[in-house]
Amino acid sequence: MSQHIPRKRFGQNFLQDASVIEGIVHAVNPQPSDVVIEIGPGLGAITRPLLTRLPHLHVAEIDRDIISRLKAEFPPERLTIHEGDALKFDFGSITDGPFKIVGNLPYNISTPLLFHLASFGQRVVDMHFMLQKEVIDRMVAEPSTTDYGRLSVMLQYRFEMERVLNVPPGAFWPPPKVDSAVVRMIPAPGRCGIARDEALLEDLVTRAFSQRRKTLRNNLKGLVDAEALEALGIDPGLRPENIPVEDYVRLANFLSENKA
Repeated sequence: MSQHIPRKRFGQNFLQDASVIEGIVHAVNPQPSDVVIEIGPGLGAITRPLLTRLPHLHVAEIDRDIISRLKAEFPPERLTIHEGDALKFDFGSITDGPFKIVGNLPYNISTPLLFHLASFGQRVVDMHFMLQKEVIDRMVAEPSTTDYGRLSVMLQYRFEMERVLNVPPGAFWPPPKVDSAVVRMIPAPGRCGIARDEALLEDLVTRAFSQRRKTLRNNLKGLVDAEALEALGIDPGLRPENIPVEDYVRLANFLSENKA
């Protein structure tokens, strides 16, 4: 079969470094009874070693040329291919039970894809993703740092996250112009409190970070006043990046309880 030409519109950079591949598979630690879904199998760098440890694997892939290659290499009893856009795919439809997700995510859609995947958090055992290093920096960032923002708050609300590998550009073909890393995400509901209305929490956090250089008092004007923030023990003069996840959850619950 002819060599596959990477497609920019799909953000394709194919992993080829054997030690990185081994590190990812070791981190995932698939057991024969696990239901595992791989996003963006590409040329099969992670797919093949996963299938040495699993009787069956699910993959989600959008590129028709790659889908043809996968069908030619793997029989359907070993590999189920879900064709289409991972941003629109219902990962929960694959099984009624828990599952693991792994993938070298397209960097051009990584943030919306992470939010989509977070919606399946109650069903997931764990997720391991290769991402642009700066995205993982934001995911695991502590409050009062420049990387801490909406992505940090909304993912840390749902998951314990850990960087497990740093990956240089040379590990890929073609090499991307950025450094990469692998993150482990384990669902941890309630770790920062429980929001009674998660949609309200998301709206609140989006609004708080809409203008990072402004204070909470300014960004949340019309939603909550300074006196209410002070009563909750939140300084209205702080910027959004200074507020820990727990305080956003408490504020969302206050707003939920005091809806007009």
